[in-house]
This record gives sequence, C-alpha cells and structure tokens, in this order.
Amino acid sequence: MTLIAILAATLAAGIGSVWLAAALMGLGLLPRAQREGPAVGAQHLLSLAAGALLATAFMHLLPEAFESGAHAQALFGTLLVSVVFFFLLDKAELWHHGHEHGKAGDPAGQAHAHSHAHGHSHSHGHGHDGARSGGWAVLAGDSVHCFGDGVLIASAFVADLRLGLVAALAVLAHEVPHHIGDLAVLRMTSGSRRAALVKVSLAGAVTPLGGLVGWWVIGRLDHLLPYLLVVAASSFVYVALADLIPQLQKRVGARETVAQVLWLALGMGLVAAVSAAAHTH
Repeated sequence: MTLIAILAATLAAGIGSVWLAAALMGLGLLPRAQREGPAVGAQHLLSLAAGALLATAFMHLLPEAFESGAHAQALFGTLLVSVVFFFLLDKAELWHHGHEHGKAGDPAGQAHAHSHAHGHSHSHGHGHDGARSGGWAVLAGDSVHCFGDGVLIASAFVADLRLGLVAALAVLAHEVPHHIGDLAVLRMTSGSRRAALVKVSLAGAVTPLGGLVGWWVIGRLDHLLPYLLVVAASSFVYVALADLIPQLQKRVGARETVAQVLWLALGMGLVAAVSAAAHTH
C-alpha cells in the first residue's frame, strides 16, 4: 500500500507538474521572450511554492525527525552537511533549476534569459550549438533533481502517510514554476512545443524511479529514516531560500509586495489544509 501511494504521488509530482506547467503556459502565464523578467503570475507561483516548501520543512519534516528519538546533535549535523551538499550540487548546476541563458552581447542567449521564468544567469556558449548544450544542461539538472525529489517523497511516506502527501504537494508546488522555465528554454532550443514537453516529461518520470529506490533503501535501513527526513527538509529550505525567494526580492510596489506575501501565506495554508485533511481521513 505504501509503495502504491509513493508511486502515485511521485508520478503526480514529477510528470503531473510538467503537464500543469505546460497548461499554465498555454494560458499565457509565462512572459514572452520580448518582455523583461517573469510575469506577475509566475511571481505568484514562486511565492506559493516557497511558502509550501518552508511550511513542509519546518512544520512537518523536521518535527517528525526530532520526535523519532534520534540524537538532536546528530540531526542538526545532518542538516548542516545537507545544506552544504545541496549548495555544492547547485554549484554544479544539478540541483535547483536556475539555468540562466544569457550573456552580454549574445542576443540568442539574452532571448533564452527572457524566456526563462527564473531569471538566473549562466552562459552556455554562443549560437545554435550553445543553445542545444543549454537545453541538455536543463534536462540533466531536472533529472537529478527529480530523482532526489522521489527519494525524499518516499522517505516522507514511509514515516507517515500524511507527511508523504504534504511532501508531495510541496514538491509539486515548486516544480511547476521550475518546469515553466525549463519548457521555455527547451522550446527555444528545439523549436517544438511537443518535443519540449516530451523531454521535460521524461525528466519528470525519473521522480517515480527515485521514489522506488527510496522505498527499497528505507525498507532495509529504516534506522536512517529520521536523517533522510532532515535531508528532505534541508532540500526544501535550500530551494526556497536560495532559489525561489531571491527571485522575489526585486524592488516592487507595495501592492505587489502584499500579493507576494499573501501567495506565500497561501502556500503555507495549502500545506496545513492537506495535512489536516489527511489526518482527518
């Protein structure tokens, strides 16, 4: 039963988030390449995702880990090492999805940067070949990240069904804005919406594989579960604070600032609502 729940949740978080991102793009959420920076709707998605990730980490994953009876110092040490580890993965462009494709004097790269919903800045060369290599870099980062998400979702489900549902929701929330940017980049590199959707969906399909591996490992090494929950929490906190929230720190008007805070609170509220509904069930 737990394995079925893990596979269903990882499919929804991995592939479902890609299709949801594509649907939102079809509704015009993503800004066109000619505009500067992400659309307001994309900003709201980032706020929603950040709120969901932070609430899941601090209200569910970490409390569950510390209630397990594991030594607090060992858990805090795991938290510290995990944050540094995700930072190193980030430096290798394998964890968060901030692939900026722009460079001064490179019009093609600048078009990629404007089409990407995240607004980061890495350069992948010049011209058509550089664009293609940038697309493969996005897929490589997506695949590694999705596999890790699957393992983390499996860890949460093994600990508690409600915790697993909350973790899956948090992953879904932060993958949607990421996949919007990834689809935009791959549309630029491949020239085909369908090809971009298929490629990103294949990367998202790695999430159930990570869930299966996580379930298998935890079933044999269940004493590691509290530490895996801490790793999951550190991943969520790192993505929220190092990837999502910095994109919301541009100077905006009071009205948009209030909107960002409200969407952040909505993300936290969704996590609380899912947790309460699962608990009642």
